[in-house]
Amino acid sequence: MFGIYLKRELSRRKKAALVIAMGLALGIALVITVNSVSAGMQQAQDKVLKSLYGLGTDMTVTKARTAPTDNSSGRPNFEFDAKSDDDEEQSSDRVMTQGGQALKSSLVEKVAAQKGVASAVGALTLNVTKVNGSFTQGQAQNQEQGQTQGGPGGGTSGSTAQPQVQGGGASFDVNSYSVAGVDVADQTLGPLAGSEITSGKTFTAAQTNAKVAVLSKSYAKENEYKVGSTFKISGTKYTVIGIATPDSSDAGTDVYLPLKQAQTLADAKDQVTTIYVKATDSKQIETVKSTIQKNISGTTVTTSADLADTVSGSLSTASNLATSVGKWLSVAVLVAAFLVAALLTSSAVSRRVREFGTLKALGWPSRRVTRQVVGESIVNGLLGGALGIALGLAAAYTVTAISPKLTAQLGSTGGGGMGGGPGGGGPGQQATQNTMEIALSAPVSLTTIALAVGLAVAGGLIAGAMGGWRASRMRPADALRSVS
Repeated sequence: MFGIYLKRELSRRKKAALVIAMGLALGIALVITVNSVSAGMQQAQDKVLKSLYGLGTDMTVTKARTAPTDNSSGRPNFEFDAKSDDDEEQSSDRVMTQGGQALKSSLVEKVAAQKGVASAVGALTLNVTKVNGSFTQGQAQNQEQGQTQGGPGGGTSGSTAQPQVQGGGASFDVNSYSVAGVDVADQTLGPLAGSEITSGKTFTAAQTNAKVAVLSKSYAKENEYKVGSTFKISGTKYTVIGIATPDSSDAGTDVYLPLKQAQTLADAKDQVTTIYVKATDSKQIETVKSTIQKNISGTTVTTSADLADTVSGSLSTASNLATSVGKWLSVAVLVAAFLVAALLTSSAVSRRVREFGTLKALGWPSRRVTRQVVGESIVNGLLGGALGIALGLAAAYTVTAISPKLTAQLGSTGGGGMGGGPGGGGPGQQATQNTMEIALSAPVSLTTIALAVGLAVAGGLIAGAMGGWRASRMRPADALRSVS
């Protein structure tokens, strides 16, 4: 009886039911869209952070670079022999540590021993500036000039002017690239953890001091290197054993070497610039950070939350809009939709005075009338929820299909960027920013769908409660008065 009457009443009031359902649908669709875009923003930000952090890294430990104590500025300098033969090519590499001040390798074990730390590895970040070219010696040219002698029968005698150098000069090419020293014993953390070896192979545990290298895909393509190619850094020849492709975007590191080889190149024996840390519990990262800073003085501990605060550009702007303006707008639209549904339901009940009064006169108790109104409202809410989910999924799919491009700029933090990694500073580079381009997506999770269904039921209940309360107060005499 309940179902038959419910179906008949909804069929008889199709327009009113559709208006209520569409109002709820728009609010629910907006909630789904905003939640999906917010989730996409979070994924985009995670990709940006992983490109510097490395997969599985929760925080990094660095030390702020101090001002030079000697008269040197710390800037690279090059010395060339200008007396060499013509067109003889000369080359010089300048290898410098990049990021924060160097730390002792023994600190890695000390950090790993702290409470809440699951594992820790050290890495050394370098910047190599290569200058190569040649000098061309100029040629001295003697020029004669005429001079007229005075007096009777005077003639002309020639005199030689001072020789002038013509031609000559210098042509040099400057190339700068980044190098990261990797702890080959544990590659699950550190600079190489955020990349996938797409050609060749990665380092083995036996290659702790081998003259081998892994190159980033972009750097290898730019210089036409492939697996098996060789190149030199400061006169040391390295063999390419693998090509690494970053999981998210182009990483700032061009060349990966075993840690000991990087230390040898930089004359930094038993030193690292960054310690990558993984916590035992991701919910206790702030506690672990405080513990490390307390027990290991002079260090800077940077977490993903700290690095996220330095992200700027359109990604940051869009994220703020989605999380603040978008969510508040969703709440406002939902409240408005619920109120409209409740008012329309209450208004519909007032127009059904004769119907509900007659039903009560026939013996329907108030709770049955209330149940009838609430049942109709819940069906309207579920219909609105279905329409809202469809609209929300369509909007999310459209965003994913278009994939708008967002830029993210990461400024340096503390002691030279996130772990002193790529773009993390160093002499003359403290103001450097990493700019990345991220394609935005809008993933829809089951949690978001469940939230939409819950909102649909809640909207129906709110509208039904309002209408049911109005219907329960009606008396059979009201129906008789309305009969003309």
